[in-house]
Amino acid sequence: MCGPAPSCARPRPPCAAPPRAVRRVGRWVCAGPGRAAPHMLPRGRAMATFRLALIQLQVSSIKSENLARACGLVREAARQGAKVVSLPECFNSPYGTKYFPEYAEKIPGESTQKLSEVAKECSVYLIGGSIPEEDAGKLYNTCAVFGPDGTLLVKYRKLHLFDIDIPGKITFHESKTLTPGDSFSTFDTPYCRVGLGICYDMRFAELAQIYAQRGCQLLVYPAAFNMTTGPAHWELLQRGRAVDNQLYVATASPARDEQASYVAWGHSTVVSPWGEVVAKAGAEETVVYSDIDLKKLAEIRQQIPIFSQKRSDLYAVEAKKP
Repeated sequence: MCGPAPSCARPRPPCAAPPRAVRRVGRWVCAGPGRAAPHMLPRGRAMATFRLALIQLQVSSIKSENLARACGLVREAARQGAKVVSLPECFNSPYGTKYFPEYAEKIPGESTQKLSEVAKECSVYLIGGSIPEEDAGKLYNTCAVFGPDGTLLVKYRKLHLFDIDIPGKITFHESKTLTPGDSFSTFDTPYCRVGLGICYDMRFAELAQIYAQRGCQLLVYPAAFNMTTGPAHWELLQRGRAVDNQLYVATASPARDEQASYVAWGHSTVVSPWGEVVAKAGAEETVVYSDIDLKKLAEIRQQIPIFSQKRSDLYAVEAKKP
């Protein structure tokens, strides 16, 4: 496990106690040990509202400390009622090309094993931020997602590598050490379908459009914008992706460390399909909560029906891979 900590256990109405097998109570299904999750699942249609938690972790150079803090904050988020929890980009290591080879792991490995255990312990969908992944001699910036039973649901490798050069401000080239991924990743929950991107991926509107086409109602981007791009584009990009696709967009950033070689902007955020910032952190370590309202999303899509109004006879955005 991730180390001693208070239990994630919390009341499960209408189930009076943790059930030993799946049973129905009215219109609810309560799943017990050995099943998908000990949280309540609606029968027949998705729940209209669920709580999302974004963990803005203070990342250090000590991997074991990062893992312990991350697990502790996942537990805290679960105690506050979160059903879907996200960690930030590079949550287990400092962010930088010189660190990726040193901290890289295979999947499954040490970090993802901890995530699997705490997801099962807390019965949450856990979006594992990202870690440097090693596979067949190549390094990737990879997000692993675990279900409430601890199962690995999907693995997403960052598609668009962060290679930029802003004279006098920042130069960074992930491609010096990392290899880009080559596939999309979505996963289903009892609430909605979720699409994944990592940081720089957010700049590419086509990715978000493809996820919207595939039925996603929430996009989550573990991300670490910096002190140049953060103030300029962090919120703007999230609001753009949300309004363009009429869905929720969430970003989970590391907390800001002014002494780090790469200083993250922080400000983990949730934006509604209307383009409103509904939750936002400052720069410090914290957990951001937002109740995702899928009824509101449906109302917005009905009021402004852009999906049925697209001119497919004139243009299209389409995936070239499944």
